[in-house]
Amino acid sequence: MSTKKNKSEYLKYLLDGTLLTKESVVRQIPFLLFWALLAIFYIANRYHAEKLTIEISRLQRQLNDLRSESISIEAELMFIGKQSNVIEMVKQKNLDLKESVLPPRKIVAPNFEKN
Repeated sequence: MSTKKNKSEYLKYLLDGTLLTKESVVRQIPFLLFWALLAIFYIANRYHAEKLTIEISRLQRQLNDLRSESISIEAELMFIGKQSNVIEMVKQKNLDLKESVLPPRKIVAPNFEKN
């Protein structure tokens, strides 16, 4: 029966705030504040790390999309740049251009040395 009385007295002691005025608890306040600050720092650090992880994965997906788009555009430009395709596009647009039958020539300028 005394254990029931002890439990009820302890509960009353805890709820009315008398426990917080004891000297042993008051001496522990700086330590408890340190732990609270450490917990807040831990939570903030975890939140920041998760935010960075989400941002990294988003940027990675965006990079993969842009890389795929770049490769497809490059392939399309290579196809468009073929001589046969260029000739066909010139004909379709009715441009007055003709394909040269002469090979290109290299123009060499004389080397003038300054005295």
